[in-house]
Amino acid sequence: MDITEVILEQHHEQRRMFALLDEMPRNDTEALGAVWDRLAVLLEVHAEAEERFFYPRVLQLGKGNPEGDVDDEVEDAIKDHNDIRDGVRKTRDHEVGSDGWWTAVWEARKANDDHMAEEEREDLLDFRHHADLQTRHDIAVQFLTFESKHYAGIPIRDKDPQQYISENS
Repeated sequence: MDITEVILEQHHEQRRMFALLDEMPRNDTEALGAVWDRLAVLLEVHAEAEERFFYPRVLQLGKGNPEGDVDDEVEDAIKDHNDIRDGVRKTRDHEVGSDGWWTAVWEARKANDDHMAEEEREDLLDFRHHADLQTRHDIAVQFLTFESKHYAGIPIRDKDPQQYISENS
């Protein structure tokens, strides 16, 4: 088991669930709401697990990418998580299936797509290069345990990127 593989697999699941929303009948608000509620839980629990178990180790072991240092990578990831959270929160202000709801879903999706692309291109690559397999395994176990314990969701809480870095460096 490898945390980088676990994260990649979950990214695939997130993309799949957004695609399912695309293909659902627009007037089936019960189905849209059920799929969205599950996806919203996955997004937040995944982000929180990354922030608890993955990114602190990236700060300790990572070296950054050619365009910036590891602090920049992590700061950007935390900002991205906050942007995803903003989109998820905005869906709560609208009736499921309404134009406002779809706009908020799209906002969360765009932020998530951007985050996953950067994370896959930079953070996961950096970590694979600088963390040994045992470390990656140990983090995966912690990550999956946390997610399993919180399968029903957790409160959405933004984090201050600078404070996060200072507390986890």
